[in-house]
Amino acid sequence: MKLFKLLLLGNLGLFSFVSCGDKVRPASDLFDLIVKDTKKTYTPNDSFVVSITNKKGSPIDSVVYYMNTEKIVSSKNISGKTINLKNQKLGNRSLIARVYSEGAKYELSKKIRVLSSITPKLYTYLILEEYPHDTNAYTQGLEFSKDTLYESTGQYKNSTLRKTDYKSGAVLTTIPLSDAYFAEGLTILNDKIYQLTWREKTGFIYDLNTLKKTGSFVYGKSLEGWGLCQNGTSIFKSDGTQKIWKLNANTLAEEDYIEIYTNSSKIKSVNELEWVEGKIYANIYLKDAIAIVNPKNGAVEGVIDLTSLKNNVTVKNPDDEVLNGIAYKGEPNILYITGKNWNKLFKIKIIEK
Repeated sequence: MKLFKLLLLGNLGLFSFVSCGDKVRPASDLFDLIVKDTKKTYTPNDSFVVSITNKKGSPIDSVVYYMNTEKIVSSKNISGKTINLKNQKLGNRSLIARVYSEGAKYELSKKIRVLSSITPKLYTYLILEEYPHDTNAYTQGLEFSKDTLYESTGQYKNSTLRKTDYKSGAVLTTIPLSDAYFAEGLTILNDKIYQLTWREKTGFIYDLNTLKKTGSFVYGKSLEGWGLCQNGTSIFKSDGTQKIWKLNANTLAEEDYIEIYTNSSKIKSVNELEWVEGKIYANIYLKDAIAIVNPKNGAVEGVIDLTSLKNNVTVKNPDDEVLNGIAYKGEPNILYITGKNWNKLFKIKIIEK
């Protein structure tokens, strides 16, 4: 039988526990995890030196270091080990040291915060074309399959999946959702449409050709359902926080996530998503901006300022008609943009400021 004891030590973000048969002792009685020249925040360009303070001279077999659940390095030397952050994801991370001593495992942990090492590039836009858009469409998701635009619209008792002719604005097919569901983002992969719901922890699967509902899936790790996109092999999902989750394309299980950070802060309320040439383009709710995100570590590499785009729209309710809807059709530097209940869909060219 093994028992575990977990202690919070002061305000240092340091945790410790020991598994030692039936005998339990706080790890802090024996060891400390020390980060040399600790900083408030780090970047992927940084490295730091860690060591274990052996308070009572206990024999140590080895020390294994982890960043969250990822093993970084192991050592028999308790001092002067360098931890490199080059390939680490951004956000709040847990540096964990597992100390093996006399048949027992002691675990020590410190929190570190990793920010992006780059300043995001700033982009503006040029309107190339304008198309009609249904003002009853509370746009939540937008994606092309070849030349056809598919749209997910929200609101309880008014949520739909739509197949549209983007040039004329005509809605070709409408699939209503049950009144109990508030539809959110969608994406298309392998001739299937995946559509999220907001707070119902449920997603729906449709046949792309017939729009017949063929299944559903649940998500329990993420907070809510907001946006979806895909890169051909995986699906990515936002939940209204700074997180973007990576889903297994076969099982729809949430396997991992990145956190979206600039060089100074996290980006909250990540909403509609689109995969564009190896990057995730993320609409930031209520901000009239799109963040260009590195899908490997969560770094914001660019920001597209679309503040003035709404001036070209006839809005009915300024409190509701926010920017939300990004579609990419394979044209370099070209996006198709709309918003909730906007009367226009815009084809725009992205230009670096």
